[in-house]
Amino acid sequence: MERSVKDIRRKIDKNEAVVMTSQEICELVQSGEDITIRDVDVVTTATRAVMSGTYAVLSFPVETTFHFKRASKVFLNGVPAHVGPCPNESLGMLDLIVFGTAHSHLRPGYGAGHLFREMAEKKAIDVSVITDENDAFQTEVTLDGMPHAKLFATRHTFKNYAAFVNCSGKPVSTIFHATEFEPDMRTATFSGCGQINPLKNDPHLETIGVGTRMLMNGAQGFVIGEGTRSSQARPNLTGFADMHDMDPAHMGGFSTSAGPECIVSWAIPIPVVSQSVIDAVTLTDEKVPMPVMDVERRVTIGGTTYADGWKNVDMSVEFKPSSCIRCEKCMAAECCPMDAIHYRDDRPFINRHLCFNCGLCTTLCPGDVFTADLGSIRFEMEGGMHEVPIVLRQSDRKRALELEEKLKRMILDGSFKLSEMVETIRP
Repeated sequence: MERSVKDIRRKIDKNEAVVMTSQEICELVQSGEDITIRDVDVVTTATRAVMSGTYAVLSFPVETTFHFKRASKVFLNGVPAHVGPCPNESLGMLDLIVFGTAHSHLRPGYGAGHLFREMAEKKAIDVSVITDENDAFQTEVTLDGMPHAKLFATRHTFKNYAAFVNCSGKPVSTIFHATEFEPDMRTATFSGCGQINPLKNDPHLETIGVGTRMLMNGAQGFVIGEGTRSSQARPNLTGFADMHDMDPAHMGGFSTSAGPECIVSWAIPIPVVSQSVIDAVTLTDEKVPMPVMDVERRVTIGGTTYADGWKNVDMSVEFKPSSCIRCEKCMAAECCPMDAIHYRDDRPFINRHLCFNCGLCTTLCPGDVFTADLGSIRFEMEGGMHEVPIVLRQSDRKRALELEEKLKRMILDGSFKLSEMVETIRP
């Protein structure tokens, strides 16, 4: 049995469609249900993770016409922006590209991911301009003062990313850990939302293609095509959305031991058009591969599944401020990649709006103020089994689950319309 996106859209318009989240589908499968193409019309999927392949394209006025001829260098809250491609000669306008991995020269640990979130929060952004004539001036701008602000992906939503361990005998600074990576495979980190990831649910790209409507950071946008380094085994996507409509809760900056990175969230509806789509959406974490890599050499040393990271674990951190033993230095606050832990009146406080549910604080706090079961990575290497405790998650499945629920509601209430692709993507 096969059907088209048009068939499914007609059912949605008649309020006859069955829309389910990928989590709901997997829970039914785990309870013993046999899910067929007749049981569901659309499956909503999502992921929220550190995604380096991100950039913003911005255009906005900063001065009156003829105040300066061209800008040569621009900084937004100290984050460098690339001027152009349009020079806007003598127009008092800036056209800029800001890379998601750019770091502020003014604030250690602050990068483009933090900048993008503050823009979405409608905060005032400091703009420093150096002109071709080597004159300099400063001004402020908010997102509302930017006629054009789009966020783009070059490489997002990997179907299955990886777990990382450090096989060397020395600590390693890396974007894959918020602190130095402990040596001798003592700890592990991982990224990827497993069974709810969009490309896990459509690995053959039957429904996701050029022109597919999606949510990026809560804003409606579109898939452009395949991402850089995309492959049949590990596909990823490019896309864009308007920053004016983005929800700051779905984005942000994430500090690593190699500098700040960028957090992005995606949600994509999967129309159930064929048996192969059903076969994909009914795969649970136990059947979604997760490679295990040596973080220093960047080579695969083993493999496991996303059940290690997401089955029988805590999605968020339990917080008990009364358990604080008043350490001389609070390592949980010191190392939090989101700067979400602070002290008020000598008591710890966690900002849940910032918290990424990475779990690092639970491994650093001796007083059990922060607790969560993060699981372990289990894999075979050199003839033996290894079990390495997870100390950091670079994906936030809790909020990804909330996002696929949001997309489900939007489809049912008509505020999000399924779109047909205009061209297939080569997997």
